[in-house]
Amino acid sequence: MTATASAETPNLSRLRGFIADFTRLVERQGGDEPALLDAGRLLLAGLIAEDDWLPDAYAEPDPERYRQYLLHCDPHERFSVVSFVWGPGQRTPIHDHTVWGLVGVLRGAERSQRYDLQPDGGPPVAHPPDILAAGSVEAVSPRIGDVHAIANALPDRPSISIHVYGGNIGAIRRSVFDPLTGQPKPFISGYANTALPNLWDRSHAASQAA
Repeated sequence: MTATASAETPNLSRLRGFIADFTRLVERQGGDEPALLDAGRLLLAGLIAEDDWLPDAYAEPDPERYRQYLLHCDPHERFSVVSFVWGPGQRTPIHDHTVWGLVGVLRGAERSQRYDLQPDGGPPVAHPPDILAAGSVEAVSPRIGDVHAIANALPDRPSISIHVYGGNIGAIRRSVFDPLTGQPKPFISGYANTALPNLWDRSHAASQAA
């Protein structure tokens, strides 16, 4: 695995190839979540095994809160690809997704903690936390466990993870949960960016091949 991101032009062909492969996977296994997550985990692990493709604009931390940048959304909104950027000490509240998801750590490390909601209310019950190092991939879904909180595990620098969700995650109505009462509060996350990476300008490669 490359230790640091390339300072040169990002290798967008990696992201472009990943999106093409994941589109084929959704078309083939979209109705079979276990098979989709198993194969999707391998695809995402391959993408994050190299750190030369994420443009700087989608890796920029914010001093106040974590950022969620949309990298791609399937035209039928069957899946979306997002980069999450965490500054030191930043974390999510306890939240759900309502769709399947894959989380792969590209840079740094993240602390992932799952929770079980109590049927009659009360504090969500925490599982032991996992530390996800660069290259790690984990899955979530309502079927296998959908409630968690994520934090940057590093005190002195940002961490970045790449997420793939079974829908347009920034437009899905979801919930955060009060850590003392378990009370849900609805939210729609949106995205930090208004423009997507330009995956389709092949002019440089084409001119070199000419």
